[in-house]
Amino acid sequence: MPSPRRLLTDVTPLRESAQFRRLWAGTTLSGLGSALTSFAVPLQVYDITRSSFAVGALGIASVVPTITIGMFGGSLADAADRRKLVLATTCGQAAVAAALAAQAFAGLSVVWLLYALMTLSSALSAISQPAQRTFVPSLLPADQLSAGLALNRITFQLMLTVGPALGGVITAAAGGHLQACYLLDAISFSARLYGVGRLPALPPRPGAAPAGPRAVVAGLQFLRRSPVLAGAFLADLNATIFGLPVAVFPAINAERFGGNPTTLGLFTAAIGVGGLASSALTGPIGRMRRQGVVMLCMVAIWGAAFAGFALAHPLWLVLGLLAVAGAADTFTVVIRGTIVQTVATDEFRGRLTAAEYVIGAGGDSLGRLESGTVASLTTPTISALSGGLATVMLAGVIGLALPAFARYRVGAEGSRAASTGGAGTGPTVPPAAAAAPQQS
Repeated sequence: MPSPRRLLTDVTPLRESAQFRRLWAGTTLSGLGSALTSFAVPLQVYDITRSSFAVGALGIASVVPTITIGMFGGSLADAADRRKLVLATTCGQAAVAAALAAQAFAGLSVVWLLYALMTLSSALSAISQPAQRTFVPSLLPADQLSAGLALNRITFQLMLTVGPALGGVITAAAGGHLQACYLLDAISFSARLYGVGRLPALPPRPGAAPAGPRAVVAGLQFLRRSPVLAGAFLADLNATIFGLPVAVFPAINAERFGGNPTTLGLFTAAIGVGGLASSALTGPIGRMRRQGVVMLCMVAIWGAAFAGFALAHPLWLVLGLLAVAGAADTFTVVIRGTIVQTVATDEFRGRLTAAEYVIGAGGDSLGRLESGTVASLTTPTISALSGGLATVMLAGVIGLALPAFARYRVGAEGSRAASTGGAGTGPTVPPAAAAAPQQS
């Protein structure tokens, strides 16, 4: 039996790297502010329209710039100083948060304006996030990569846990008004600017390909040649498109719990609590060998938990199932990130990280649209139930269709699987693609 200490998340990166420590702290504070906006915008849209479809349509506002700009953002991250790029886009995101606060203080009820601002925010994130995600392998040695990604996941889980719960409390205390949520988000970007601003310059590698369509195509070709990357990304798409019924949260809250904004905040917070608990126990991931099959199992647990959520009525059971989903999601995301950063070389890291971001964020946005549309055609319960069951079924299909991913193992055997995809599965990735990430 492993000792409790071996189960806990490794905090070595925080102890040994002041740069990573400042970046992590600034990103965490800024993330909590962004979580307030993520809580407020769907609630404002629902209050204006009383439509789950309108809430789900926020996914369109996010997915269009994510898909159209995301891969270009990755090629830009490989061709520009990543630090300067993130600083510039963070300033733009702070301006968007300020505009959301302004429209709330003005008492506007204009849905198209909310969609427009969320579209702009997503476009800036599509440029910023691929570059920011390359910071971990740039700042930490290869043996601390999984630990750094796990610590970043703790940041995300804090966003899910503290942000929505705080947003619900703030909104309820303000009589249902959302101005404070938006304003705090705008202020919180100063923490991210501090963390990124203290990093050293992160210029592109000598001879880096210029940003543009040809660089994007080269990155996609790298991805196409790796069945392990394809399996990891398809598993993530499956989970986010079919197994994430966030768009029906307001409607289910209204049907079962009287529309209390505090209860609505607890829905998302419960996912964060489960994820936060499992984030503190990610120590085994660095020693886990069969990461492909474990990721598929975690995706299936995620889907099953949301299927149970669709049928549950007691609040304690609803929140418990959402916590189980959050716990499974943490392991899924950390394993996926480790696979991507291990298979990628620094030459392609921005573009492959962009692909990871596009698939994750785009899948989340499409999932909101899917669940909102199905809820409008049927009921919110049927939407959440059918999506969860579909996620479980498709996890098995992906494992059967991409056996190289299901067999993927960390280390030499995993590198061969990543490179060749097993006998007869397709073209090979150049040997450098399977190397461990190097520091920039």
